[in-house]
Amino acid sequence: MFEFLFLISVSIYFLILIIFSIGAAKKYPKISKENLPGITVVVAARNEEENILECLQSLDALKYPDGKLEIIIVNDSSTDKTGQIIDEFISDKPIFKSILPGKSIGNLKGKANAIANAIDACTGEIILTTDADCTVDPAWAETIASYYSEEVAFVGGYTTQSYSTTFGGMQAIDFVYLLTVAAGAMNLGKPLSCIGNNMSYRKSVYEEVGGYEKIPFSVTEDFQVLMAIHKLKKYKTIYPLDVNALVTSKPCPGIKSLYKQKKRWGVGGLHSDFIGFVVMVVAYLAQLSVLTVPFFFSSVSLYLAAFKILTDYFFVYLVFRKLNLKMRYTHFAAFEIYYIFYVLILPFAVLIKKKVEWKGREYI
Repeated sequence: MFEFLFLISVSIYFLILIIFSIGAAKKYPKISKENLPGITVVVAARNEEENILECLQSLDALKYPDGKLEIIIVNDSSTDKTGQIIDEFISDKPIFKSILPGKSIGNLKGKANAIANAIDACTGEIILTTDADCTVDPAWAETIASYYSEEVAFVGGYTTQSYSTTFGGMQAIDFVYLLTVAAGAMNLGKPLSCIGNNMSYRKSVYEEVGGYEKIPFSVTEDFQVLMAIHKLKKYKTIYPLDVNALVTSKPCPGIKSLYKQKKRWGVGGLHSDFIGFVVMVVAYLAQLSVLTVPFFFSSVSLYLAAFKILTDYFFVYLVFRKLNLKMRYTHFAAFEIYYIFYVLILPFAVLIKKKVEWKGREYI
């Protein structure tokens, strides 16, 4: 009976990843450089004195047509030197603007309120967001904007993580895995997730859905914006696999911060629809089956476990190769172990206590 259930769960898991791989590989047309729209890059920074300078330097290196790029940095009530670093860096750079979230918009909190304030102040037709602990490729903005044909309202991009340890490399694989699922689902017409450190949308469509203040509050505010746009059923939301649209973030430094990140994402995942929950249940059963192999050991279960691991490997390896990233076997092995346990533990952590702590703030 165990072997039969293991076979069913791994087979469905395999088929789902094949479908997502097909979706993630979908190609999209680009507009010409001459037709690129005006854009605004928005970064919300809270207590990021260790990271913000690298982020600003990478944004300063962006290549984009003159007069069409604006960069707004929101100092989100930082208590460290973040504001000072921002002001000093942008003092002689007119395309940059630094603001404070001077007003509370609706019932918004934290980062969502900071971004909403920035969007109110921006002039760009397209809004691009990234985080203060990220660096972007010089071609990032131009590449993302080039996908905005008339019918497109949302463009997502991939994020990897810088790393010098197995712990960081494991997180880099985790990011690519999750974003390939997000890209595959979105490109097949069923958005399941996105990530705010590499996403973009039309300001006019953002205003059409009522902005952040009209969207139900969530600790994953980026996903709520995506779903509000998708529910209009008027525009395309796409997730191209393009190396020039890659963003690099810094990994969580330890288990505690990684747990908080995953819990925040897990709480946000409670807003998923039926298909999203089906995908999560299938992934859960596949990981559970692998974990129970030592207790129901047989040659069949061992082969199925190996097949599941190989499925994961090629699912992320093909994307790593497209993004010109290197994946080490040791990092993948660490990811597989970590992935099994976090998928199995996270639902209980979320259901037992939905309170989330992030950037020194608590959300319920």
